[in-house]
Amino acid sequence: MAITQGDTLPDGELVKLGAEGPEVVKVAELTAGRKLAIFAVPGAYTPTCHSAHVPSFIRTKDQFLAKGIDEIICISVNDPFVMQAWGAATGAADAGITMLSDGTGAFTKSLGMDFDAPPVGLMGRSKRYAMIVDNGVVKVFHPEESPGTCEISGGEALLAEI
Repeated sequence: MAITQGDTLPDGELVKLGAEGPEVVKVAELTAGRKLAIFAVPGAYTPTCHSAHVPSFIRTKDQFLAKGIDEIICISVNDPFVMQAWGAATGAADAGITMLSDGTGAFTKSLGMDFDAPPVGLMGRSKRYAMIVDNGVVKVFHPEESPGTCEISGGEALLAEI
């Protein structure tokens, strides 16, 4: 069953690339006492993720911060090295968007947001979604019906909900 509005995020571990290499980020610690905008994509460098989803959060970052969001986080089932390179390539890192890896897909599976799309070579990926999380509780949840669309999960659509 997929996560929904009102649920508490399950604890899990994500990874970011730090100065000394990969660093574990515990979801419970990341969300404790903080208000976050979190969005997930099927894959780094994939067309909609690269040209629409990430740019929508870069465009709206200052507006999210003005509305009390502490951090904007992008999650993908890619390794932390790819996420760091993708953050640099899109300008997300320079914009201050945190790029986190769910390399094994375990966190994505715990949300019930995993899918496979063999015809396009995507296996064990995350469905596209965006959410507002306040102290670990999902306050707004916008899952897309199709992984190739970025309508309700884009930065502007999520921003309109807060």
